[in-house]
Amino acid sequence: MAAPTLGRLVLTHLLVALFGMGSWTAINGIWVELPVVVKDLPEGWSLPSYLSVLVALGNLGLLVVTMWRRLAPGKGERVPIQVVQALTVVGTALLAPLWRHVAPVAGQLHSMAFLVLSFMLALACCASNVTFLPFLSHLPPPFLRSFFLGQGLSALLPCVLALAQGVGRLECPPAPTNGTPGPPLDFPERFPASTFFWALTALLVISAAAFQGLLLLLPSLSSVPTGGSGPGLQVGAPGTEEEEEEEEASPLQEPPNRPAGSTPDPDPKAFQLLSARSACLLGLLATTNALTNGVLPSVQSFSCLPYGRLAYHLSVVLGSAANPLACFLAMGMLCSSLAGLGALSLLGMLFGAYLMALAILSPCPPLVGTSAGVVLVVLSWVLCLGVFSYVKVAVSSLLHGGGQLALLAAGVAIQVGSLLGAVAMFPPTSIYYVFHSGKDCVDLCGP
Repeated sequence: MAAPTLGRLVLTHLLVALFGMGSWTAINGIWVELPVVVKDLPEGWSLPSYLSVLVALGNLGLLVVTMWRRLAPGKGERVPIQVVQALTVVGTALLAPLWRHVAPVAGQLHSMAFLVLSFMLALACCASNVTFLPFLSHLPPPFLRSFFLGQGLSALLPCVLALAQGVGRLECPPAPTNGTPGPPLDFPERFPASTFFWALTALLVISAAAFQGLLLLLPSLSSVPTGGSGPGLQVGAPGTEEEEEEEEASPLQEPPNRPAGSTPDPDPKAFQLLSARSACLLGLLATTNALTNGVLPSVQSFSCLPYGRLAYHLSVVLGSAANPLACFLAMGMLCSSLAGLGALSLLGMLFGAYLMALAILSPCPPLVGTSAGVVLVVLSWVLCLGVFSYVKVAVSSLLHGGGQLALLAAGVAIQVGSLLGAVAMFPPTSIYYVFHSGKDCVDLCGP
């Protein structure tokens, strides 16, 4: 088969990025829309703690995927991926008209529609890491970096939508000469939460369509150089014409002349991934995801809001933009040294420690009320998330050489790390209240 044209390769990278975009768009969108929905839902500002628990319970999706692999071995990833995509599209589409609906539970009103649909979306998003990543074992390693670029967009695009919506805009009244200041003036959003959820639904439909496009393009990728990734390509492997036709007809199926779950002619380097090096790589992956998906998001508002809402919004948006930029960097310069990745992780932890210190000292951290404080907190968030995003992409690229099982292990490490990080932060944030928030338009750090 002739090598794919440059245009075909660019199209495939774009489809892989759009495919990755659908992994966490739904849950990320719900998080950034919380400032809008909490004003109308009976749980109020306790709603984030409910959502944290639902996302943690969403890891039950891992068990569902495990059962699928046991009951249908060798069936490929097509069906579970399509199920995950269908759940996210349907869930966000139902949120648009139903998110306001409440129902009495034990004598109190609760936003049952919002909570049930959020749990359904959490199940789907948690399952995406252990279904989407193994699918990429059928593609050469460069496409894995495009996938993580798309995952970065799953956080960035909802933030951009929220900024366009005008979430959190307020104006502080002039300071009175005597007496207490009046309440902050909140500006209404430019469009309602239902429109926001419809926009998320459109993004998820685009992601699902991109996956269908990949299924059509997959057979043509058989001649793309893999850079020695061996087990990373299972499509169009050398064989008889009948076998090639059968693979093109069903590109996600294991070839018939090979047992399910096996890989063709592994690269010798792939076997090194089944040693202590593999454990270190998976440990790095779990640790970075525990910090970026569990620990640091729990304290972002405490570390940023003392410096103002502008600092908070810049940290959220520019921090989300750092993820795809790190993926672009990994495409051109990939660190394959375990020591180098460990050093980068330590650098990210230093930035994370600074941000954690700011959160502990909230609402009066150092340099509060100064431009230097705003610059430092925003820059720390951008560099911290950028470094950790690069480490995640680099580690996943190295694990790609181990084939489908290695990428499945990577997906499990991502989910386990994220779960442990979220569970670890629940007691200090929601039970012991270690972190303290300030009040809008009120100076709590004056003399």
